[in-house]
Order: sequence, then structure tokens, then C-alpha cells
Amino acid sequence: MKVIFIGDIVGSPGRDMIESYVPRLRKKYEADVVIANGENAAAGRGITEKIYNDLLFSGVDVVTMGNHTWDNRDIYNFIDDAEYLVRPANFSEEAPGRGMTQVTKNGVTLSVINLHGRTFLPPHDDPFKKADVLIEEAKRVSPLVFVDLHAEATSEKIAMGFHLDGRASVVVGTHTHVQTADERILPQGTAYITDAGMTGPYDEILGMKKEDVLYRFKTNMPTRFEVPKSGRAQLNGLFVELDDQTGKATYVERIRINDDHPFRFER
Repeated sequence: MKVIFIGDIVGSPGRDMIESYVPRLRKKYEADVVIANGENAAAGRGITEKIYNDLLFSGVDVVTMGNHTWDNRDIYNFIDDAEYLVRPANFSEEAPGRGMTQVTKNGVTLSVINLHGRTFLPPHDDPFKKADVLIEEAKRVSPLVFVDLHAEATSEKIAMGFHLDGRASVVVGTHTHVQTADERILPQGTAYITDAGMTGPYDEILGMKKEDVLYRFKTNMPTRFEVPKSGRAQLNGLFVELDDQTGKATYVERIRINDDHPFRFER
């Protein structure tokens, strides 16, 4: 199975990049499954039903979430019925939605798990213990398991990579919006990257207007961050190839698309 993961979609610039590049990326990599983190897709805060459906229409198969899951109240109206939308599985058991889903392509099933880190973020249930439970459940269906850990600390994400090495097919980190250059296949066969990066504004700060962020840093005064609606954009993510029989990763490659790294069809 060939899988593309796209890092945090931020606002309309990120959604435009999805619409423009997902079809081309699917063709370039002959991808079976495309997963994207959509927790910032609605103006940088949460997701709506329309945006979720638009992402699926653009060629995304599964949408993962994170700490902004509940920021747009529209999610409460559709999350329980959204089969291919997964929020962090280690949220409260009373939270609506699901923390794992399965997608089947060409007779092969991939389980997709979303988890939330606890270091420097609001406390949730233990993501390591929750991962153990869901990995065991997923393996009853298929050896192919994809994990999106939405976390702040690089150490927590690396720890999860090694914790699941040989059990998960892929562990990707999200949340910090800056792509790391440490993509690799871990010793027991799990593809890993600390952060896949973000998809949205290129000339701003983590997808938000740089003037607002700079004002906050320089004055320490409260400021509302907004996503610009125009300007240059970027798409960041990861491509992996998986062995359908063992669930191990056989190839991993970072994806970067921006004006400094233009899209090229050749691999």
C-alpha cells in the first residue's frame, strides 16, 4: 500500500493547496490512501462539515484532528456520522466521534489512529496506553496501522515512534507546523517523522498573519491570530510505501511544495 500524509491544513490557503495538489500527488506517487490533518482547516480553528466533505471530494480519504478539534462548534453536528474523521482517541470517553477508523483500497485495509500528546498541552488520557489498546484492535483487521500523534514536544513524539516501532506501520507527528528533516524507517520497520509540517500560508508564522504574532511577542499583549486569505502557500507531508503482508514500511519520503521547492512530477 502507498500512503500520503498531509500536515496540518491551515485555513483557506491550505484547503486551496489540497484541492490543487492532492490529485497530482496521487498520480505522482500512485497513492492508494491520502490522510490529512484538518484540525486547523476552518480559519485555523477546527473544522466544519462542509470543509470535511470538501476535503473528501478533493481526494483525501481520512481526516485526523488535534487540540483544536472542538474549536468550531459545527463539529458536534456531524462528527458521530463522519466515518473518515478521527479525533484523538485519548480524549475523554464521553467525547463524541471516534479515535480510529479503517479505509480499504484494492482489498487492503489500513487502520488510522489519532492520538494527542500531554507534554506542554492540556492533559488527556495516556496516549501510550491508548495506542497499545488500539494497535491490538487494529491488528485483528490488518497489519497496516497509521498513527498521527498530535503533540508539542519532539521527545514525546520520538518516544511514541520507538514505543510503536514494529507494531505501527507509520507514526507521524503533527501540531508544531514546522516540518522536521528526520524521516526514517525505525529499526523494527515503522516509518517515522517528528513533524510532517503544515499546509497553508508560506510567508507567515505557523500559518497566522506574522504581524499579529510579532505584536504578541514584542508587547506580550493579547492578540487574535488570523489566517491570511491571500499570499504564497505551501504543502508539507510524507509519502510511505508499506508491505501489505508484514505491515512494515519499505520506503519513506518527505513532501515539500512551495515556491522554493516547486512541485515536480518526477520522483
